[in-house]
Amino acid sequence: MKKSLFTFILVFLFVSCYGQCCAGEEISAKAAIVYEPISETILYEKLPDERLPVASTTKIMTAKVILDNCALDELVTVKKEHTATEGSSMYLKAGEKYTVEELLYGLMLASGNDAASALADHCAGSMDAFAELMNEEAEKLGLNNTHFVNSHGLDAEEHYSTARDLAILTAAAMEDENFCKIFSTETYEVKGTVYRNHNKLLGSCSGCIGGKTGYTEKAGRILVSCVERDNMRLICVTISDPRDWDDHRDLYDKCFEEYEFYSIPKLCSEGELISDNKSTVALNFAQAGLCIERGDEISLKVHMPRFVFPPVRFGENAGYIEVLGKERSYGCVDILFDETVDLNKDKGFKRSN
Repeated sequence: MKKSLFTFILVFLFVSCYGQCCAGEEISAKAAIVYEPISETILYEKLPDERLPVASTTKIMTAKVILDNCALDELVTVKKEHTATEGSSMYLKAGEKYTVEELLYGLMLASGNDAASALADHCAGSMDAFAELMNEEAEKLGLNNTHFVNSHGLDAEEHYSTARDLAILTAAAMEDENFCKIFSTETYEVKGTVYRNHNKLLGSCSGCIGGKTGYTEKAGRILVSCVERDNMRLICVTISDPRDWDDHRDLYDKCFEEYEFYSIPKLCSEGELISDNKSTVALNFAQAGLCIERGDEISLKVHMPRFVFPPVRFGENAGYIEVLGKERSYGCVDILFDETVDLNKDKGFKRSN
């Protein structure tokens, strides 16, 4: 079936402003990344795919797997072996019962290794079985340089991830509103004990909406954080970084100064449909927009069929939009059918004169 194509261009002007390029910023981390999750744009990177121990930032995956498989009000009975887990702790007591929600707060705020062990055992029956769930989720997310052997992040030979994979994982975890709530909480009380979030950027870095710290002697200091400013969300990851708080603040300041999020306008909410029982078909975009250099002059070139013939299916590709700057292309955003329209076999196509 042959379809005619058309294109059109709209130009949008922005107030000119500029900042230092983030790519030139020197930081003390062994590996790092600044990631815009909607367009999957990398604004800064340093050895982003280096496989390294990631300590308690492992618990981002632990929390995601638990939220995907357990209800918040499920009761977990703490065993003696859970309380014996070395390292940071929420000081659980053997024999006591806690809800999954309470343990998740202890996991993420206090970085409780005892909570990580209790949750893994409750969810999968053993640490090894839970690690399998973690690795299955990593595979689904395309984390090709990540492998887990435990839920808490204590050093192990085959337990590693990368700055890039941690950023992608965090973006995926933040699609869950319960994760976001825990991720951004500064204090939480469980059975009379108040736990405080180890993430010092909460309340001290403009727009910070969450984060997770990690440390072992082998891994060094690891920090994953997320900041929102001017309708743009960025995720920053640093691995083995003695200046992690300062490096995160500096990277965020420079990246938000240099870049902004361009929201795709609703240029074509409907397409013309050649059908006997319907004249238009609803359209939508695969993503909300793209990350662009702040102050760039943007033009949009839309490529899609001039006429569409049924049947069409919700979510199928209908065309694409090119997002062009003054001197560069920022890429393409797919246009999708936003409804299903079946072929009326009895009446066939409506013919145009």
